Amino acid sequence: MTEILFYHMQRQPLESVLPSLLEKSLERQWRVTVQATSEERLQALDDHLWTFSDESFLPHGTDRDPDAGTQPVVLTLRDANPNAATIRFLVDGAPLPEDAGSYARICVLFDGGDQDALLFAREQWRAAKEAGHSVAYWQQDESGRWQKKA
Repeated sequence: MTEILFYHMQRQPLESVLPSLLEKSLERQWRVTVQATSEERLQALDDHLWTFSDESFLPHGTDRDPDAGTQPVVLTLRDANPNAATIRFLVDGAPLPEDAGSYARICVLFDGGDQDALLFAREQWRAAKEAGHSVAYWQQDESGRWQKKA
């Protein structure tokens, strides 16, 4: 059974939240796939992950790179799992993958200030529960720390 975590971003944008979650995934020796929904977002994330911190960077590539299968983090617009990832991050309304059961964990990150994103996340929650996955809901508190709410 796949664990599907919903991250309700309220205090920080995706560009602040995603790098720390990716770093934690890599610390656990997990291979990661990040699925976006537009070429512009994919390119922005690709650029951002190289420069988000002066102290570190996140080794990654896109699924267009010839060595995508060897990358610890792969950015994609497709439903495929090019690097045999254990964990998948869905951003900007990317749909739950058809092969959701093949991941140990899926993280759905959505902007709590965007009503459409909130409604879509609720639909994904229902679909994940109906499919028998373990689901959890995390929301940022006043200081930006994640609190498990459900």
